[in-house]
Amino acid sequence: MGFRFQKRVKLGGGLGLNISKSGISPSFRTKIGTFSKNGYSTRTGIPGVRYQNSGCLVLIVFTGFLTFLIYTLKL
Repeated sequence: MGFRFQKRVKLGGGLGLNISKSGISPSFRTKIGTFSKNGYSTRTGIPGVRYQNSGCLVLIVFTGFLTFLIYTLKL
């Protein structure tokens, strides 16, 4: 089993920096999941279980905008 290092530095408002042995990357957390430059991860409500996808950045931005609208308008 390989060595894995991962640390998250919170910047406030859901923004953060993920630090790992492969580098640093920004991310944004919402109530439904996490969006980053590498894709998105959705929470399932079951501890330790998540859905992760490495979709394109346009899809991530659109999904994030849609999530913002849903929670703002409370549809």
